[in-house]
Amino acid sequence: MAGLPMNWFSRRRGRIAWVSFASCLLSALALLLVAGALPWLSRTDPAAAVLRARYAELEPTEQALAAVRAQLGLDRGPLATSWRWWSGVLHGDLGSSWVSGAPIAPGAWRALSVSATLTGFAVLVALAVALLLVLPAALRVLRNQRQTGSGPLGVALTSLPEFLLASMLLVLVAVQLQWLPPYGWTGLDTAILPALALGIPAGGLLGRLLADAIAAVAGERWVGIWHLAGAPAPAILSGVLRRAAAAVIDQLGLAFIGLLGGAVAVEQVFAIPGLGRYLLGAANAQDIPALQAGLLLMAASAVLIGALTAAARRTLRGGALPPGSLPAPPEARGTGRIQRWTAGITCAALLAILASGLPRDPYAIAFRRLQAPEPGLPFGADASGRDLLARVAHGTLGTVGPALLIVAGAILIGLLLAAAGEISRGPAVIANATPPILAGVLIAALMGPSVGGAALAVLWVSWPPLATHAASLLDEARAMPHIRWLPLSGVPRSRIWIQHLLPAVIPALLRHGMLRLPGMALALAALGFLGLGAQPPTPEWGLLLAEGIGYVERAPFTAIAPAAALVLTSVCAVAVAGIPAPRRAGSRGPSKKLEAQSGSSQVPVS
Repeated sequence: MAGLPMNWFSRRRGRIAWVSFASCLLSALALLLVAGALPWLSRTDPAAAVLRARYAELEPTEQALAAVRAQLGLDRGPLATSWRWWSGVLHGDLGSSWVSGAPIAPGAWRALSVSATLTGFAVLVALAVALLLVLPAALRVLRNQRQTGSGPLGVALTSLPEFLLASMLLVLVAVQLQWLPPYGWTGLDTAILPALALGIPAGGLLGRLLADAIAAVAGERWVGIWHLAGAPAPAILSGVLRRAAAAVIDQLGLAFIGLLGGAVAVEQVFAIPGLGRYLLGAANAQDIPALQAGLLLMAASAVLIGALTAAARRTLRGGALPPGSLPAPPEARGTGRIQRWTAGITCAALLAILASGLPRDPYAIAFRRLQAPEPGLPFGADASGRDLLARVAHGTLGTVGPALLIVAGAILIGLLLAAAGEISRGPAVIANATPPILAGVLIAALMGPSVGGAALAVLWVSWPPLATHAASLLDEARAMPHIRWLPLSGVPRSRIWIQHLLPAVIPALLRHGMLRLPGMALALAALGFLGLGAQPPTPEWGLLLAEGIGYVERAPFTAIAPAAALVLTSVCAVAVAGIPAPRRAGSRGPSKKLEAQSGSSQVPVS
């Protein structure tokens, strides 16, 4: 490595940046092309929707529908229609709405500005929550104490459903206490509650990831060397934070993009005219020009944020990581007693719910409406008089099972695309910017409403954070000294992947995937509630939450029961993933030998 000129690394960083940008651009164009071809791919006729919206008094005869198709240009095919729209875009014209006939640009830009403002406030809330979660780990670095991770608090915050949190804030703060307006978008006071509803779960996720990264970095050899050398504690903390932030900066960018386009439920609860609500309305109405314009603005924002995130990541790392620049990962410390106790308690609680609820009938109307909990009815009854304990227990299989399959699929896709390098960042950025509900609408238009289509839609938007995290982990794993020497020792590439790279990546990726399990379950349920997946009266947790939202003020147990089950599931999953694996005798031998040969005691300065 010493013989390579510095401008070689500069050229390599430039190529990586251009590959990432081109990947984002091509992914955005692919999404726009799919949206533009939706009238020819879907099972519904957009001419019928436009006829109902524009001319409600006319009968949908074949002559009337043909006239609408000719007016919209649908009779010329998808290529001609898309080319006409793109010609206008290149001249600064986003076209006119098929439904209202009004110009699209003013409404689309207004929706984007609203969502960008709301996202900015939500990011401030998320950073504040993440700071509170990271503070204990940072104090342990200053005091040179053993790290224990972030604990279950970040998991519990992450598993809070956004639309349930929004509804509870609406009822408690806006309706009962009357401290803030309940809906609209008229000033700073109307942004506080939606920003809290969006920022608290996002902050729990970011804080959990960053606290775990700090715990891992604090165990690296260079940190101990700095302590022994008498380096100031603030300087050590600064180095640890910089190393840890480089591993999660992509997650911050993806969270920002996801909040920008994915706050549909919160925007619906608070009646906020944002981009997510705009896209959902355009997709439901089959207003293709409006849908394409919204997606274009969202994709452009995603590309910009992705480029800024990539630049921040390279700045934090001091450029691209050459092989051998990082020390080997530390041995796992601790017995995992806290994780085992946490997993045992939460699993026991879930098993108790299953054991007591599965024998009950989840569909029988045997109680009074909204009957309060009592010894014979531990969770109370819903608005139809059905046993909530039975419905929560039976909903476990229909909610957690598909979500686990989606987690496994997202991890697999993430690993495969992360191995492709920077080219995978473009699809990750664009897919992450697609709201789950919009993905469900698009897939339902292509495949029809079904549980499989809903699962595919959730998988579409679930793999990007895992792929980005896997790419960061692989970058750091490849930069370890013993990985640098393995090819020179004649070790095959497949063996390097199986025995060295994957074991360094999969544990952290599993913890991340389990952390997203409740969000995937909620996304599935939300799609079912909209008629794109599971249908009522299926006892699914997200459907139970949606049914109980309207009764939070006078019967809060209708929402607390499924929310508590989601929190228990999330804490249990992450605790199980965090239990240290048993050590195998001699498993570190080759790595230790190669580490000694490569001189990995050098302190990396990034």
